[in-house]
Amino acid sequence: MKGQHISVLIADRPYRLKVNSETEEIEFRKAGELINEKIKEYANHFAFRDKQDLLAMVVLQFAVDVVRSEESNKYQQVLGGKLAEMEKMLDDYLKK
Repeated sequence: MKGQHISVLIADRPYRLKVNSETEEIEFRKAGELINEKIKEYANHFAFRDKQDLLAMVVLQFAVDVVRSEESNKYQQVLGGKLAEMEKMLDDYLKK
C-alpha cells in the first residue's frame, strides 16, 4: 500500500499515521485540529483530572453527533420516499 507518513498532534501527543493521499492527509489534520479545539473548549468549561477525561468527553460528543446524524439521515430517507410517492400520485392524477 502506497502512502506517506504524517504526524498528527492530539492532546499534546504526536500520533504517526500512514495516509494514502494529500486529501486524506488534510482530512486527518483537520480532524486532529477539531479534536484539539474541543479539548480546549471542554478544559475551559469543566473540571478534569487529566487529558484522558477531556478526550473521553470529546469522543462522547462526537459519538452523539454521529448518532444524531444517522437518525436524521433515516428520517430524511423516509421523508424522501413519502414525497416520491406523493409526487407519483400527483403525476398520475394530472395525467387523467
